[in-house]
Amino acid sequence: MASTLRTPPRFVPTLTTVLDIPAEPASPEPSDAPAPQPDTATAVALPPAVQLTQAEIVSLEEQLLHRVLQRVDLSLEERLSDAVSAAVQQQLDDMVPRLRGEIEAVLRALVIESMAAELSENTGSTPASGA
Repeated sequence: MASTLRTPPRFVPTLTTVLDIPAEPASPEPSDAPAPQPDTATAVALPPAVQLTQAEIVSLEEQLLHRVLQRVDLSLEERLSDAVSAAVQQQLDDMVPRLRGEIEAVLRALVIESMAAELSENTGSTPASGA
């Protein structure tokens, strides 16, 4: 098994503060009103000494998940569009020479058949030079 004490690369965020999460109280207080949602645009990191309730932790996790999914959604749509466009363009680039060859073969066959039909209809007629 690999050692768990490896140093991560410098670009990987690392945990610098450990929060002690208190155990849930024996009798949780029932509340009918939902927990107030803080404004995510002005949200800031909490200092390490702040003690949060389980409901606040869940609320923060949901907010973080929501914000991350919004960022992923915006980026994913753009990147998928770029990837699909590139794949379609590559397929078209590969298809053009084959299509040209097929079109050329079909046109060549049509011209040959048309010329043969025209020549077979006019083989018994007199030449245009008047001989």
